[in-house]
Amino acid sequence: MASVLDPDAPLRLAYLTYRGKPHVGGQGVYTRHLTKALVDLGHSVEVFGGQPYPVLDDRVPLTKLPSLDLVNDHYPFRLPAIWELKKREDWLELGLFLTGQFGEPTAFSARVKRHLASRTRDFDLVHDNQCLGRGILGVEKMIPTIVTLHHPITRDRALEMEHAPNWWKKLGVSRFYSFVKMQGRVASKMPRIVVVSENSIKDINADMGVSLDRMRLVPVGVDPQLFAPKPDVTRIPGRLITTASADVALKGLPYLLEAMAKLRTERDVTLTIIGKPKPGKSMDLIHKLGLEPHIQFVSGVPDERIVELYAEAELAVVPSLYEGFSLPAIEAMCTGICLVATDGGALPEVTGADGDTVLQCKAGDVEALASAVRRGLDDPELRTRVGANGRQRVIDRWTWRRCAELTVEQYREVLSMPHNVEKLKRNGRLT
Repeated sequence: MASVLDPDAPLRLAYLTYRGKPHVGGQGVYTRHLTKALVDLGHSVEVFGGQPYPVLDDRVPLTKLPSLDLVNDHYPFRLPAIWELKKREDWLELGLFLTGQFGEPTAFSARVKRHLASRTRDFDLVHDNQCLGRGILGVEKMIPTIVTLHHPITRDRALEMEHAPNWWKKLGVSRFYSFVKMQGRVASKMPRIVVVSENSIKDINADMGVSLDRMRLVPVGVDPQLFAPKPDVTRIPGRLITTASADVALKGLPYLLEAMAKLRTERDVTLTIIGKPKPGKSMDLIHKLGLEPHIQFVSGVPDERIVELYAEAELAVVPSLYEGFSLPAIEAMCTGICLVATDGGALPEVTGADGDTVLQCKAGDVEALASAVRRGLDDPELRTRVGANGRQRVIDRWTWRRCAELTVEQYREVLSMPHNVEKLKRNGRLT
């Protein structure tokens, strides 16, 4: 048997994702496409996940480690029945929940640690996708482990605190995001952190205290054959499209809604939102602004339909206050649609220069966003040029195969660390 330290040896990988929404949300997209690309390179991957479970390539098995699913789309913040509490990890998750905390990362890490304890000989390496629960430190002691940290959740917490209307809501936000401190402590102790943008590396270092020498840049990707222009589809005048995987301040959807209301005083503008309508701030604002007849929500559809939705719109919009990378941005750009995006977080690093590959505006500024959208709607030649240049920028920089190749380079470096060589020997993965 070839040594797992050989540069061409296929690897046996355990991939962890405590949440992996199948059609929206960066972590679910990252999970689906990265694991497929790793298998395409000849490696074997088994995914371990909690609800909502990811949609995976047929060659990638999923081992379900279900949570109590206390924070879900259909019945958020539910209390479990007593018969659901079968293991100590269930009681741990419930205890955190009852004190106002989000316990899924902690409980999932404990579940996966228990499961992998009996399977140390099955895997060469564990890849954790931003769970960073305390149990991941226990996993790392058993099997060489690497972590992807997309962006510091400290930014989500800060924006939610800023937009909380009163002290009671601020207390709730503080408790719910208490897991962020745990993630920072765990990340600081991991031998290698994969990060998706230079901006995120700086922010993770500043906010979470993870040393720069532990982090490496591995940008995410897109499938340029799937996310491609569809010239046979006619664009609908005034149609905008955006992605809203969660109704949180970070994503900036209220600013787009306000901008849309302003634009509708002068022209017919409609909006497609890739995501589910959920009770909350954005739905309240849609009702307040009278936008219900002019907005359609689309969710649970395959990527092929999302590509068609981009082809039907004149502009794609990313109104985020902060992004660690933004998969929706590069997916939109890859289809050839003209993108309007803010300068929040890593977006300028990803989307490029204003007027060349994107129509850029200041984050959190309704007037600036409305102006950028107006600029795009009024100039067909500008839309065509920016859309074509944006697609080329993505093709030149980001594919899932390249993401997988760079990720495997990090796997090899982690496996060759002396303390991990000893684990491989102990686990019978290295002779």
